Amino acid sequence: MNGKTDIVKGRIKEAAGALTDDDKLRNEGKTDQAVGKVKEAVKKAVDEVEKAVEKVAERVTKKMRE
Repeated sequence: MNGKTDIVKGRIKEAAGALTDDDKLRNEGKTDQAVGKVKEAVKKAVDEVEKAVEKVAERVTKKMRE
């Protein structure tokens, strides 16, 4: 499951828990949302690192050709 899916799932669980006065379900929803946010942050960080590595590889390749 991706981060956005976890966030949506968590919101639904939290809302259902609030409607039914189920603290356990509400807390599960909050946890799911937190997990989703962490997944999103990690994905963003990985994407940024990959971009940086690609730029370095391009520079190295360019220098080697000179």
